[in-house]
Amino acid sequence: MTEPRDARSALNLRLVFASFGLILSLPLAVWAAFAGWVVPAILLGVLALIALVDLFVIQHRRRQRYHEEPKGTHHSLFE
Repeated sequence: MTEPRDARSALNLRLVFASFGLILSLPLAVWAAFAGWVVPAILLGVLALIALVDLFVIQHRRRQRYHEEPKGTHHSLFE
């Protein structure tokens, strides 16, 4: 195995990327729907839904990590 056993995902960075994906794809999906472009609107809507679900998963994992770590532990954007 080449990966360490205690490897962790960069949850704060994932939070930024998922938020960006939601903020970008949701208005574009609405705009495409009003423009009459059905397939792009559906694809962008699915992408927005995936980003929203990912945000909930990230927040759940951040809460779990918060309870597991000692008090006073702070993380940067890339941890």
